[in-house]
Amino acid sequence: MLAKFLVRAVFAALGLWVASEIVPGVSMDSARTLILAAILLGVVNAIVRPVVFILTLPITVVTLGLFLLVVNAAMIGLVASLLQGFRVDGLVAGCLAAIVTGLASWVGGMILRDDRR
Repeated sequence: MLAKFLVRAVFAALGLWVASEIVPGVSMDSARTLILAAILLGVVNAIVRPVVFILTLPITVVTLGLFLLVVNAAMIGLVASLLQGFRVDGLVAGCLAAIVTGLASWVGGMILRDDRR
């Protein structure tokens, strides 16, 4: 279970790194900050995101799931507010970072599924 969390954190770190490289308004000070941001994002997604998801379920249904992008951007913004050295400047940058990080996590999930076969 810990190994699976760490592999997911590696893919989250990869996604955050790519986002910091290509998304204007997203930046990291160091590799240490990147690793801490990935681990903290995993913790936030495990603890805070389910609560926020339940609270925003009506608007998520009305928007046909698109509001989840805003929820994911908020989780990245929360990590940025908790971790010095990781900056996300605004909702658009957060949404773009959420898309990039989500794609990296999706690829990681595909690889993890292949390991079980």
